[in-house]
Amino acid sequence: MKIEFSKMHGCGNDYVYVDCTKGELPNPGAISEYVAPRWMSIGSDGMIMICKSDVADFKMRMFNADASEGKMCGNGIRCVAKFVYDKGLTDKTNITVETLGGIKEIDMVVVDGKVTEASVNMGKPVFRCTEIPMISDHYVFVDQGLVLEETLESKIVYNGTAVSVGNPHFVTFVEDVDALNLPELGPQFEHHKLFPEGVNTEFVQVIDDNTVKFRVWERGSGETLACGTGASAVTAAVMTLGKIGKKGQPLKVLVRGGELNITMNENDEIIMRGPATHVFDGVIEIPDEILK
Repeated sequence: MKIEFSKMHGCGNDYVYVDCTKGELPNPGAISEYVAPRWMSIGSDGMIMICKSDVADFKMRMFNADASEGKMCGNGIRCVAKFVYDKGLTDKTNITVETLGGIKEIDMVVVDGKVTEASVNMGKPVFRCTEIPMISDHYVFVDQGLVLEETLESKIVYNGTAVSVGNPHFVTFVEDVDALNLPELGPQFEHHKLFPEGVNTEFVQVIDDNTVKFRVWERGSGETLACGTGASAVTAAVMTLGKIGKKGQPLKVLVRGGELNITMNENDEIIMRGPATHVFDGVIEIPDEILK
C-alpha cells in the first residue's frame, strides 16, 4: 500500500501527516511504528492522521513511535492547521479539531498564502489525581515528592507537580537541565507505578522572571525536541506554584527545538502559540504485513 504523506514539525517535534479525510488507514499504530525510525525510515516522533469529524472541522489522531495512540499533541495540532489550510482542505483561519483530549480551537497566522504559526486553546489544566490519572492518596499532587528508587539505606525523590493538559504530565524543576542523562532518567518516570497510563515528564530550569527552559521525555516516543502539551503543563505548574509569570502575559518557554509562547488567561485556559513548519512531501510503500 502506498501512502502519500507530509513531514512537518513544530519546534522540532516532528510527525508524518496523512490526509485521511476520505478514509482512515488500517492499523495506524503499526504504520506509525514503521515510519518513525530515524535513519531506517522517514524518521519522526510518530504519525498523525487528519480525519473527518462529526463534531469539529477536522479530527486528529496521533500515534507515537511505539505504536501507541496519544490523546493530544500541541505541536502536532498546529501542523494539522497548517496542513489543512495550505493544502486547501479549508479556507478558514480559525478551525476546531477533535482530539482524544477534547475539541481544540486553533487560530492561524497566514503569510503569503501559507500558515507560519498558530495559536491553540489547550483548555484548562487538570490537577485532580484521578483525572490525570495518577494513583495517589492526595486529591492533587502539587509540589510533592515522587519516589523513583528506594532501598533500606536511601531513596531517590523528585519533587514535582502532576497535571493533565489533554494527557498526563509530571513537571519537576532542576538546576541544570542540560546536565541530565534523560535516556536513563526518563523511562523511570514514564513507567512509574503511580501513573497507570504512563506519563510525560518535563525537567524544567527557570532562566529568569519570564523564561523557562525544559527537556521532555514523552511516553511512547522518548526524548523529543519539543512538546506542546508539555510546555502547557510547565506553564500551569509555574503559575500554580507562583514561581514566575503572570496571568494574561505570555511566558517564554524554551525547548531544544525552538521557542513557544504560552499564556494562561484569566479563565485559567492555556493558550499556546508557536511555529508550524512543512519539511517535505513524499510517498512511502507500507508492506502488507504491517497493515494486517
